[in-house]
Amino acid sequence: MRTPDVSFEFFPPQTLEASFRLWDTVNVLAPLGPRFVSVTYGAGGTTRDLTRDAVATLHKTSGLNVAAHLTCVNASRDETLEIANGFAEAGVNEIVALRGDPPKGSDGFRPHADGFANSVELIAALADTGKFTIRVGAYPEKHPDSPDTAADVDWLKRKLDAGADEALTQFFFESDTFFRFRDACQKAGIDGDRLTPGILPIENWKGARGFALKCGTSVPGWLDDAFDKALRDDRADLLATALCTELCSELIEGGVKRLHFYTLNRPELTRDVCHALGVTPRVQLENVA
Repeated sequence: MRTPDVSFEFFPPQTLEASFRLWDTVNVLAPLGPRFVSVTYGAGGTTRDLTRDAVATLHKTSGLNVAAHLTCVNASRDETLEIANGFAEAGVNEIVALRGDPPKGSDGFRPHADGFANSVELIAALADTGKFTIRVGAYPEKHPDSPDTAADVDWLKRKLDAGADEALTQFFFESDTFFRFRDACQKAGIDGDRLTPGILPIENWKGARGFALKCGTSVPGWLDDAFDKALRDDRADLLATALCTELCSELIEGGVKRLHFYTLNRPELTRDVCHALGVTPRVQLENVA
């Protein structure tokens, strides 16, 4: 089995304790030599400054290739591009460009009066600068705001045609979900190699299940049954590692070359799965303050 290239997603810390957890996470996963690590934006742009600070700190201290999330929410075009240019000036040349989640309590996404109407407009503007590698989101199952999967595929093609380089998918629990999506993308003229599966190692089944239902990810009945039994037997961590490793192995056997892990700033399970896939330590952190 081919050893995959990997990347990791972190979220910005909002407390001192969370800052230490993020740094511990980076220390655990950086030796695996990821292609890049990304730092998320909160719903409604609520962590914009925290994201910017975390990206700058990781770029300066970790030696990793850091990608910043950037959204269209609650900011004008000028403000959004100013943030992007700030990343470029700091040496961060990778952006994950997203529409972004609406603020909590709102009834859906509404563009800023002077902002980008959608992710395609944001991607085109970033591409015009010539400064960035641009990654975007993709949905192997229907996005909650989309009429159907075909519309999701069409929208993804628009994002790639606007200048995006690669698509990172929402997480899923069965490999066939990704393969069906890849087939649909290829029929629409999208190169399957531009799709990178997003992987969520299940640190907590209740939390992962709730997250899945919120974002439209199908939860197969067998998975509920497996975790019910594993939790009774105090073997949930063992089951989570085995299932995630199996999912990744099936994807690799199906031709996938890259995997993107949503770590939730809890690195141990991601590390164990990577080791099982043959991803072993390659680099050490440098310039640690």
